[in-house]
Amino acid sequence: MIDPDVLRIETDLVVAALYQRYGLDFRQYSRASLERRLLGLVEKLHLQHVTDLIPRLLHEPGFVDRMVNGIAVNVTEPFRDPECFSAIRQHVFPVLRTYPYFKIWHAGCASGEEVYSMAILLKEAGLLDRAQIYATDINTDALARARDGIYPVESIARGEKNYLAAGGTGRLADYTLQQYGSARFDSSLRENMVFSQHNVVSDEVFGEMVLVMCRNVLIYFERELQNRVIDLFQRSLVHRGFIALGAKESLQHITGGAAFECLDRPARLYRAI
Repeated sequence: MIDPDVLRIETDLVVAALYQRYGLDFRQYSRASLERRLLGLVEKLHLQHVTDLIPRLLHEPGFVDRMVNGIAVNVTEPFRDPECFSAIRQHVFPVLRTYPYFKIWHAGCASGEEVYSMAILLKEAGLLDRAQIYATDINTDALARARDGIYPVESIARGEKNYLAAGGTGRLADYTLQQYGSARFDSSLRENMVFSQHNVVSDEVFGEMVLVMCRNVLIYFERELQNRVIDLFQRSLVHRGFIALGAKESLQHITGGAAFECLDRPARLYRAI
């Protein structure tokens, strides 16, 4: 049985090493999630203590990427929470049609399924040619998977129902090339995408976005960090831009939330006032 006080101290030391050595700030991540993931990494590497990560972090080239990839949350699927995509079609797409060119930011894109979901809906609405989609994450492994756009066939099959619920007009499988148990999204969907490593905790704004998608990321942050990230998104948006959050997230108790109106509460879709 791990002593909670010892685990807290060890976690603080690892977080301090990440910040002082690499400038990576995990100090206001959800403590329960952070401790759970560090313990998982310790078990995977066959170490005894959380602090055994520190020598490798300080002296082993490339270990910081492996560690960050182990800490960062990476859970998503095609058209996850279809009511969000349906609300975007209803409230955001009419605004996008007024722009000759617009930018969308998927912050914390994980392995990228939602980025391709957005591209598909934009294509079906005749808007993809006007779009520049920025997909960012701190997890380099997840970004590589997102850039490749290759997923298990079962994932595409599970997403088919959500795709239709989100307002899809065809078949999700039609946008993929399937072979050997894998499905790769059509390259035409990637032509308007830019993939980049970005840390919403410490990096600067992506400017002039009409829509910021940041779903199921804020729930892993403490309140002060949530406030800081929402301020980052607000400064990254055009006038009257939109933010879409995850199903368990809200701007209700966040300081910067006062700058937004809720367009669709179940879909967690907001617009800057």
